[in-house]
Order: sequence, then C-alpha cells, then structure tokens
Amino acid sequence: MSIVLLFLMKLKRELLKSIYPIFLLLVFVFFGCTQKNKFNTANNSSEDSLASYLSMANDFNLSPEKRKQFNHKAFSIISNQPDDSLNKANLFKVANRYYNMDNWADFKKTVDIILEKSIISEDTISKTKAYTYLGDFYVSQAISDSAFMYFSKAEKMYLQRSDNYNLARTRLNKSILQFNEGDFLGSEIAVFNALRVMKGEKASDVIYISYNHLGLIHNELGNYDRAIEYNSKALASINDNTIPTVFQSKATSLNNMGYVYQNMNRHDKAITYFREGLKQENLKTDKPSLYAMLVDNFAYSKFKTGDDSGLPEQFYQSLELRESLQLTAGILVSKMRLSEYFASKKDSIKSLKYARESLVLAKQIKNYKSVLLALKQLSAIEPQNASNYTKQYIHINDSLQTAERKMGDKFTRIEYETDQIKDENTDLVAQNRNLVFLFTGLGVLVLFIFVIKTQKAKNRELLFKQQQQIANAEIYNLMISQQNTIETGRIEEKKRVARELHDGVLGRMFGVRMNLDGLNGFQDELAVNQRTNYLSELKNIEQDIREISHDLNREKSELINNFVAIVDGLFEEQKKTYKSKLISIVDSGIKWEVISNSVKINLYRILQESLQNINKYALASTIHIEFRKAEDHLILKMSDDGIGFNVKTAKKGIGLQNILFRTNECDGVVDIKSKKGEGTIIIVTLPIEYKK
Repeated sequence: MSIVLLFLMKLKRELLKSIYPIFLLLVFVFFGCTQKNKFNTANNSSEDSLASYLSMANDFNLSPEKRKQFNHKAFSIISNQPDDSLNKANLFKVANRYYNMDNWADFKKTVDIILEKSIISEDTISKTKAYTYLGDFYVSQAISDSAFMYFSKAEKMYLQRSDNYNLARTRLNKSILQFNEGDFLGSEIAVFNALRVMKGEKASDVIYISYNHLGLIHNELGNYDRAIEYNSKALASINDNTIPTVFQSKATSLNNMGYVYQNMNRHDKAITYFREGLKQENLKTDKPSLYAMLVDNFAYSKFKTGDDSGLPEQFYQSLELRESLQLTAGILVSKMRLSEYFASKKDSIKSLKYARESLVLAKQIKNYKSVLLALKQLSAIEPQNASNYTKQYIHINDSLQTAERKMGDKFTRIEYETDQIKDENTDLVAQNRNLVFLFTGLGVLVLFIFVIKTQKAKNRELLFKQQQQIANAEIYNLMISQQNTIETGRIEEKKRVARELHDGVLGRMFGVRMNLDGLNGFQDELAVNQRTNYLSELKNIEQDIREISHDLNREKSELINNFVAIVDGLFEEQKKTYKSKLISIVDSGIKWEVISNSVKINLYRILQESLQNINKYALASTIHIEFRKAEDHLILKMSDDGIGFNVKTAKKGIGLQNILFRTNECDGVVDIKSKKGEGTIIIVTLPIEYKK
C-alpha cells in the first residue's frame, strides 16, 4: 500500500489542475447574476404579496426549502400577469433567487420563459440579459460550448448598445470558459480586453474578477509569484466596500490564495488562508458551494501535512453539502480526495469504492481529464487490472489531446456563427434590406455592363476571324501564284528542251541514219558489219531521246496540283532543319484542284502547327504524315513516337487551340490519342468542299 500512497501523491497536482479550477471559477465569476437586483426588493408584505414573497425568498436567515417555496409562489403570481417590462423584470428577480439557491432547473425554466417573451415583444434589452443568464446556467452545468455561444450573442448586443460594463462582464465570462478548456493564453487576452473596455470607469466588481481570474491563470501556468501578486490585488480591491459582503468575495480570494500555496506544496501556508476564509460571516448561508470548497481544501492540506484531526469527517462534510447542492464536479473532487486519503490509510476497500464512483461520475459528466485520473488511481489500487485500466487510459488520453487542440477552433467557430445572426434586431433587418436593394441594383448594373462588353468582344473576335480568313486566303493565293510562276518557267524550259531534242538532235541523228543507210551498196563484210552496228546504235539513241521528250511533256500534268508542291516544300524544310525522320504519304486519288482554297489553307496551317508542336515538345525520332480520301471526306493523320501526354489533364495551349479552331472552321472533327511514353496520334477529318 506504500507504493499506492506514493503514486497518489504524484497524482495530486494533476487532480488539482484538471478539475478544481472549474469550481474556483464558479464561486466568483458570474456573481453578476446575484448583482442583478438582488437586494432591491423592499419587505412590504402588507402592501404587496408579490414583493413580500420575493423579499422572503431572498432572506438568507430562512432555510433553503422555505426560500424555495416563497420563490415558487412569486413565480406563480408573475405567470398570471400580462407581458410587459415590469413582468419581465419580476421574472428576472425570480431567476436571481433561484440562482442564489443553486436551483439550476427552475433557474433555466424561468430564463427560457423570459427569452421567449422578449423575442415575441422584440425587447432587445431583456433578450440580451436572458442570453447572459443562459450562459450562467451552462457554466454551472460545465457545458462550455453552449455557454460560450450565449455569451457571444450577449457580447455582440452589448457592443451595439455601447453598454461597456456588461460588455466587460460578458468578456470575462468568455475568458473563464477559455480557461476551463485549457486555453490560458487566450483567456488572459480576453481578461485584458475586458479591462480595456472599463478603462477610466469605476467598476470594482469587474476589477476584482479580473485580478482574481488572472491569479488563477498564472497559477495554472506555474507562475506562482504572479498568481500571488494578482490574488493580492484582488483582495485589496475588496477593501473599498463597494462590493457587497454577501458575494463573499474575500472568502473567494482567500480560497484562491490558499490554492496557489497548495500547488506549491506549501500546505502550512495554504491552511492559514483556508482557515481565514472559513471564518467569514454567513459564508455557509451566502455561498454554500464556496463553503464546501473551503472545507475540502482545508481538509486536504491538513491531510498533506500529516494532521488527521477532523479527518475524514471534514471530507465527508464537504461531500454531503456538495451532494445536496447537486454540484457534480465538486462531488467528483471530494470522492477522488477521499480515495487518496483512504489509500494513505491502507483502507483499500474504501479507496477502491470512491475511485470507482469517481470514474463512473466522470464518465457521466464527460469530464475526461477526471476519467484519466480515476483510471490512474484505480490502476495503482488494483494492480491485477492495471493493463485494462492502462488501455482505457491511453485511448481516452489520445482523444482528449485531440479535443483540446480543437477547442480553441471550436470557440472561434461558435463566435463566428453567432456573429452571422442577422435577424436579432429590427434596425439590422432594415439595414440589411437596404443593402440588398443596393447590391441588387449594383449587380444588375454590373451585369448589364458585362453583357455589353462581352458582346463587343464577340463582335471584335468575329471581325478578327473574318480578317484572318481574308489574310489567309491572300497568303495562300500568293503562294499559289509564286508556285505557278515557278512551275510555268519550268514547263516552258522543258518544252524548249523537248523541241530542241526533237527538232535538232533527233533530226540530225535521222540524217546520219539516212547516210549510213546509203552504205548498203557496199557488200564487203566489214562495211556490212559497221553499217549494221551504226544503224542499231542510232535507233537506240533515237528511242532514248523520244522517251525523254515524252517524259518532259508528261511532267506537266503531274505538277498541275500546286498544293501538293507546297506541302512537299514544307516536308523538305522539316527534313533539312530537324533530326526527326519524316515519312509522308499523299493519296494520289485526291483531286486537289476541286477542293476549296479555304480547306487547303486550314489543312496547311494544321499541318504546320502540328509539326511545330512535335518539334518543340514530343522529342520524337520518327514522324508519319498521311493524306487520304475516304468517301466524301479528306483525312489528315499525323503520328509520332515521342514522349506523349495525358489528353484529359493536359492544358490546351495556343497551338492545340488553333488546330481545333481551324478544324471547326472546316466543319471537321479532331481525334487526339496520346499516352505518356507512347507517342501521339492526331486525326483530322474534314468534309470535302468543292470549288463553286
């Protein structure tokens, strides 16, 4: 059991840091509710039964049950009254008294009624106040996200009304929520934002709460000197007597100061502050939850110093009071400390009992930090089940770390969503409606301007296309004219050569043959043989010259088609300039002379653009180009063995867009097939447009 005790001593600081701050905060942070007309009701029961009931419900000399009965009677009277500002003011008084009694169920019920009436009557002031009260309720239930949401709503409305006091109080409430979730830096910033609002104004309660809260923040951060400094300032701010004693502010600060020394393991010093706090008058009546906390702290520090006087009775006293007040988180702290106490006394049965109850309760309220502490304590008390507890601990610890990382974002998101509510104020609704009209008019104007500019752009584009087509036709005609001139010169030259061969050389050769034929009169064997050889050779020469002449004349018909010659020129230029091997096939069955010039121009440009793209990007070693005719269509197929590309994801550059545009101009289609590492195939299919 000595090992268990040693482990539980190490566990102490984790227990304090994970659970206890929540209760320290609940003591003082939201006593704004109690400040709301808490003692303003006069005791004049002879004149007004409602006023009498409200007064007796706030009489702390009566038992809690009696005060509760009187408050119920006051609520019954108010419920039957007409809804007006006085009716809601009285309901707030009832809610305040439920708050002072820690009667959270009736407190929430009353505030919900106020909020419903405020929304129906469009009472912005009462609605804002109701949001603050709902934030108080969810703080008491440790539901931080809902509390933060309602405080954010109230903050926006206080800011619009320039209500600096309540704005500062609400920011402090949000700051404490951030503190409870472990966002200490964000919490400190929020405190200073609250103080900045109240700069130059007198608000002792705001100053007190701010210093008190800053003390808690630095205590959790381990900056104990700063924590003591701020708690001392909080105590000093009480001395001006502007804060009513019923709030038990001094007891709260004494408790917080003792808590700092408790964290420093200076329990003797802590005991002096806890003892002084318990001496405050009417503490148990005014703030029973604070009284229970001080008793528990006092008992725990005595236990840590080895002083067992009054133990475990003081632990039981705190637990009993917390159970009567239904302070779930406080009950959890008491049971964890009782488990630690009995473990030190080697009473494993009671220690195990309270540890198990703590685990169940922590899971019920979803306080996962306390779940972790309970699991660690159970692991130490029950070593035989340690592996099971360890598995649960690791799983919950991982989830908790993730949740803590997200909590700051969670509050930011809640604040953002709250800021988006537009219909909570009629003035804002009217303003939004005017903005809608304004932006609608601007939108229509912008749309009108956009349509006009778009139409002008389309007209300019159409004019540009027409001019481009005319320019293309002129360029092609110039190319055709130039090629015709060259071909005409070549043909004339060939005709001249043919005439020379036919009329000159062939005539002379014919004369030689005739002369040689005259040697037939000589019959000697030598003459006969020579004559025969000459005649045979001359005939061969004559035949060769005639074939040359015919070939030159036949080339005229083969070169009639100038488009093919232009394309051949492009191919020759490609072969001279680039290393890639070019293989071209032109279907001889294509009648180029009947195909329109516009089709030829676009085909030439498509071919030119494709070769340029292959040369730039494909890194191909071989290029295949084929022109062929298929029924009433002309097909241009271009392929390469280059690096290829992904057709679906690749950007359509200017080159590819030009190919698509020119194909579309000819009412054709383009089929592009390519894969990375497998080359590219482009097939352009155009309907044949005959010249008119």
